[in-house]
Amino acid sequence: MTKWIYAFGDGAAEGNAEMKELLGGKGANLAEMASLGLPVPPGFTITTEACTHFTDTDDGFPDGFEAEVKAALGRIEKALGRGFGSSETPLLVSVRSGSRASMPGMMDTVLNLGLSDSTVEALARNSGDERFAYDSYRRFIQMYGNVVLGVEHHNFEDILEDYKDDHGYGLDIELTADDWKQVVAAYLAVVEETLDQPFPQEPNDQLWGAIGAVFGSWMNSRAVAYRRIHSIPADWGTAVNVQAMVFGNMGEDCATGVCFTRNPSTGENTFFGEFLVNAQGEDVVAGIRTPQALTEAERETTGSSLPSMEVLMPDIYAELVDVRERLEHHYQDLQDMEFTVQQNKLWMLQTRTGKRTAKAALKIACDMVDEGMFDKSSAIMHVDAAQLDQLLHPTLDPEAERKLLGRGLPSSPGAATGHVVFNADDAEARVANGERVILVRVETSPEDINGMHVSEGILTTRGGMTSHAAVVARGMGIPCVSGAGDLRVDHSAKTLIATGCTVSEGDVITIDGSTGEVLEGVVATTQPELTGDFARLMEWVDEVRTMGVRANAETPKDAATARSFGAEGIGLSRTEHMFFDPDRIVHMREMILAKDVDHRRAALDKLLPYQRQDFQELFDIMEGLPVTIRLLDPPLNEFLPRTEEELREIAEAAGTDMAAVKYRRAELDESNPMLGHRGCRLGITYPEIYEMQARAIFEAAAEVAKAGRGVAPEVMIPLVIDRPEFDALKAVVDRVAAEVQVAKGIEFSYLVGTMIELPRACLMAGEIAETAEFFSFGTNDLTQTTYGFSRDDAGTFLKIYYQQGVLSSDPFMTIDRNGVGELVRIGVERGRARQPDLKMGICGEHGGDPESVRFCQEVGLNYVSCSPYRVPIAKLAAAQAAVAQTGG
Repeated sequence: MTKWIYAFGDGAAEGNAEMKELLGGKGANLAEMASLGLPVPPGFTITTEACTHFTDTDDGFPDGFEAEVKAALGRIEKALGRGFGSSETPLLVSVRSGSRASMPGMMDTVLNLGLSDSTVEALARNSGDERFAYDSYRRFIQMYGNVVLGVEHHNFEDILEDYKDDHGYGLDIELTADDWKQVVAAYLAVVEETLDQPFPQEPNDQLWGAIGAVFGSWMNSRAVAYRRIHSIPADWGTAVNVQAMVFGNMGEDCATGVCFTRNPSTGENTFFGEFLVNAQGEDVVAGIRTPQALTEAERETTGSSLPSMEVLMPDIYAELVDVRERLEHHYQDLQDMEFTVQQNKLWMLQTRTGKRTAKAALKIACDMVDEGMFDKSSAIMHVDAAQLDQLLHPTLDPEAERKLLGRGLPSSPGAATGHVVFNADDAEARVANGERVILVRVETSPEDINGMHVSEGILTTRGGMTSHAAVVARGMGIPCVSGAGDLRVDHSAKTLIATGCTVSEGDVITIDGSTGEVLEGVVATTQPELTGDFARLMEWVDEVRTMGVRANAETPKDAATARSFGAEGIGLSRTEHMFFDPDRIVHMREMILAKDVDHRRAALDKLLPYQRQDFQELFDIMEGLPVTIRLLDPPLNEFLPRTEEELREIAEAAGTDMAAVKYRRAELDESNPMLGHRGCRLGITYPEIYEMQARAIFEAAAEVAKAGRGVAPEVMIPLVIDRPEFDALKAVVDRVAAEVQVAKGIEFSYLVGTMIELPRACLMAGEIAETAEFFSFGTNDLTQTTYGFSRDDAGTFLKIYYQQGVLSSDPFMTIDRNGVGELVRIGVERGRARQPDLKMGICGEHGGDPESVRFCQEVGLNYVSCSPYRVPIAKLAAAQAAVAQTGG
C-alpha cells in the first residue's frame, strides 16, 4: 500500500534529507532537522507522488489519503495538546509547497489555517492578546481568499490601505485589536461579495481547499515559467507540508526572520540575515517593513539605526548561531534558514541549500576546503557550472564618470545597463524588439518571473537582501539593486522619481548590483579579471577533468579571448563568417556569379590571401594547439543581397547586367536551404572552393612551421552523409596539402575529419570512420534534422510545447539524450568500433551547456567546443562529470 504521509517533530521523523524526490526539499530537510533534535514544530509532509496523482486525475486525491491526513493531523494535536477546530484550544497550521528543487515564491502557501469566527476568539483568550489573534485572522482571510478562493490580492490591500488612511495610520503595527476586527469584517464581506458565498468557517474544509490549491499551484503560470527557465521537469510534482503554526507576531518577545550561514553575495564566513520583531514570515520578504540586521556587524555595515538581533535578543541569537554551525557542518554547504521566535522560544521552519552568487560560490568552495570541511573534488561539485557566467562579463569601470540617481542594497552583483520598464509584459515586449531593459518595480512578485528572466537587471524600491527580487536575481545571475528607498516609482505615470530628476519609461539607466548604486545613462565597463578563488578552483578542475575544452572562434579577438579563458584549441572555426568583410564580400559574390570554373577560380584567387591571413593569425594565437577549420558550409545565396541598390552594385563590379544577377539569385534560391545545396555538397559541385580554402590553410600552416612555431590544423568537411562523399573531398584536401608541402619545402602534420550533423551520418559512422581522422558532432544541425525543427522558426510553437508538457526543455540549449543523444551514442560506438582511437568532439551551443557536457563525458568524447566566454563553464562541467563518473 502506498504511503502518502510522512510525519516529523518531537525529535523524530519518518523521512530524511535523502528523500527529496518523494518529500521535496522542504519536507526532507524538516525531517532531517527534527531527527537532529532541532526545535521544529510538528507536522507532516504529503508526498510528491500524491501531487502527481492529483494532477493526473483532474484534481483527485488517492484512495485512503483522507484517512492518512486525519491520522497525521491527530498526531500533531496529541503532541501539542490542541484540537483542530477546537473552540477552546485551537490548533492552527501552515500549508506550504516544497518541490525537490528550490522554487522561491513560485508556488502557494497558506498560513494561520484553522482560524474562524469562533477559533479566533479562543486564540485571543489563550494568548491573552486580542490584537494578535485578529491580526492573524485577517492575514489568513487574505492569504486563503487569494490562494484558494481566487479573490484578487488588491481587494484586500485596498481595504487595508483605505482604513489606514482614514484613521491616520502609517504602519500595520499601529492598528489596534478593534481596528483589526473591523478590517476582518470588511475582508469577510469582500469575499462573500466576490464569490457570492461566505468565507469557509469549517477548518477541515479550509485544509482540503489549501492542500488542493498548493498541489494546483505546481501548474500555475509562474511555476511553469520558472521550471522552463531552470529546466525542472513538470513530472516531479511538489510535496505539501502541513505544520503546526508558531507565531512571530504575538508581541515584542516574538520575531521572524531569514538567515544564511554565510554571506550569499560575497561568500564571506559571516552570519548573515534579516528579521522583524512582532511579524510573520511573509513580512520579511514582502518589504512591508524595513527588516533589521541579524548581527551587529551587518547593522553597522548597512548603517541601520534599528537594533540587531545580536543586541535585542542575545540569548535567541546565541541559540541561532549554534543552529547555524550544526546545520552547515551537517550539510557541508551554505544553508538558507527560516525561523520564528514565539515568546522567546526559537523554532526552525526550514533549511535548504542557499542560492548564492558565482563569486560567493567560489569563495565558499575554496574556504571550506581550507577549513577541512571537504576535499577539492567536493569543492568542484559545490559550484554550479552555469553560474560562472556571472563572472565572465564586464563590470562598471571605477574610473568612469557617473551620475548617481539613488542607492539601494547590493542584492545580486554585476553591472547592467538598459531602458527602464515598469512591468514584466513591457520587459518581454521590448526585449523581443531587440532592446536591453532594466525592470523597475516597487517590489517584484512571482508573477514577474518572465520579465525578470529577460531583463538585464532588476531595481526595486522596497525589500531587503532576502526579498523575492534579490533571491531570484541571484539564482538567475542577474544584477539586482533592491530597497532603493530614496527612489519613488509611479506605475501609472511610468516614471522613476529621484532627487531632482525624473526617469521615464524608455530612458537608460545603469545599476551596479555589487554596490547598490543606481546611475543615470550608460556607464563604461571593464572586463573581468579571473584570479583568486576562480583561478584556484580552475586549477583543481584541470587536475581532475579528462575531457578537453576548445572554443568556437574565427576572429583573432575570439581566439585570444578563448586562450585567456584556458581553451585548449579551436574546435570550430566557421570560415563563412570570414567572407562578410566589405573587402571580401565583393570577391565572394564575384565567385558566385561566375559563369564557369575559370572565372570562379579567378575570384577565389582574390580571396585566398585573406583566408591565408585569417588562418595564420589563428595558428599564431593558438601556439600549436589544434585548430579545427570547417570548410564552407552555408548555401551560396546567403552571400547575395536582396535590395535593388546592392544588386546593381554587384552587377557593376562583376561586369554584367541586373538581369543576369537576378537570374543567378533566383537560380540559387531554395525552398528549404537548410537541407539544400550547402556543406560538402558545395565541395562536390564546386571543388575549387574547397581547394582554395585548403590551400589557404596549408600555406598558413607552412609559414608558421617555417618560423619554428607549432601548428596543428584540422580540416573539417561539413554535412557528410556517407564515406564516398567524404573520401572524394578528403582526396582534394590531401592533394592540396601535398602540393603546398612540396612548394614550400616543409612538412607539417594535419588531420582531415568530418562534422557528424545528420542522422544518416551517425548511422554510417562506422564506414566514415575508416578514412576520417576525427569526428566533430554538430549537434545544432543534428537537433534540427532529428526533430524536424528549424531553430530559427521553432520559437513560435516551442513555448506552447513547454506549457503543455510536450517538451520539458529547449533541445537546442540542452542535448536531447533520448533522441539526438542516442544518435550521438550510435555514432561514437560505430566509429570507435572501426577506429578505436578516433578523436571525437562536439561543437555548437551544446558544448557550453553543463548538462550536455555531462552527456559528452558519459559517451566518451575527447573534447567539447563552445563559445569563448563559456570555456570556464565547460571546463568545470567536464570536471564535475569526471568526478561523478568515478564516484570521487
